[in-house]
Amino acid sequence: MAGAGGVGLPGQMDIQRIDLDRPGDLLAGLHDAHLEAFAHLQGPRMSLPDFTRMVSRGLPGDLLEAWAVVEDGVVVAGYGLELPMSDNTHLGELRPLVVRPERRRRGLGTALLAHAADRLRSAGRRLLVAEGETKDPAAGFARARGFTASLGEARRMLDLRTADWHRLERMLGEAEARAGGYRLERWIGAAPPELHDDLVLMMEGMNDAPQSDDVDDMKWDTSRIAASEALDSEFAQLTYSMLARRDSDGAPAGYTRVYVDLAQPDGWGRQADTVVLREHRGHRLGMVLKVSNLLWFREMEPDVERIITWNATSNAHMLAINEAMGFELIDEWNAWHLDV
Repeated sequence: MAGAGGVGLPGQMDIQRIDLDRPGDLLAGLHDAHLEAFAHLQGPRMSLPDFTRMVSRGLPGDLLEAWAVVEDGVVVAGYGLELPMSDNTHLGELRPLVVRPERRRRGLGTALLAHAADRLRSAGRRLLVAEGETKDPAAGFARARGFTASLGEARRMLDLRTADWHRLERMLGEAEARAGGYRLERWIGAAPPELHDDLVLMMEGMNDAPQSDDVDDMKWDTSRIAASEALDSEFAQLTYSMLARRDSDGAPAGYTRVYVDLAQPDGWGRQADTVVLREHRGHRLGMVLKVSNLLWFREMEPDVERIITWNATSNAHMLAINEAMGFELIDEWNAWHLDV
């Protein structure tokens, strides 16, 4: 949610469903409204291809829909809604709900939220999930309309122009001394099919990370991995991935990846999943993976100036790694839950 304030219902609101097979100008207009709604925040701006993926394409079987409010031919507000089908079939997630700043305080956000709740109930779901920055006007909007704050998250940024690279290399050497018996594999872009079984284990391992109340573990199989990897390529997200593997038996032990948005070369890299499986913890593999991948990424993408990452504020171990690497806090967010 972004700055959705207001009370009451607009008298002549024109809300249109976006045909996600032929989204055209409506989706482009919703993307523009999204950029305006989040313009006050630090961090990378979402490109149209990345926004299109978020709103219109999910994992296999998931249902997605999007709606736009049009005034005088301009999309002024709207939302996307994702309905998971393989897991968490009791909820729907806003992706997101936005109102252009100059159109706020007129009830558009309230009307769209009511519309989304109706859509959720009609699908037999009971929980609406959203997220928003804790100091954003949307936080007040969420509280006023009955949302409760669930998981706290923080965004941190590492400035590659001022990072202490000598210190990072020393940290890597110290961590590698503790990580004997493991080797690293790396690849650019989509993972080859022979790694898909390993990535199923990695993504299932991500379920160990802190998550919101009343949200179930995600279920993964090789078809989901293949679909996710294909979406990255389709929507111009270039990933740099690294896998740790135990020497003695080849067992996959940990995984990390960083990606760049090729559709928007804005100097930002995005840190994505990092995980070390439970039986392999205690060997500093998290540090080895993240720093090794970062050094490789810097070599391959010299024009990237900053890396952004998200972590649950309760994930003390990963926060400690990020802070040791030099990541600095940008802002904090909440997952918001509404029983409908």
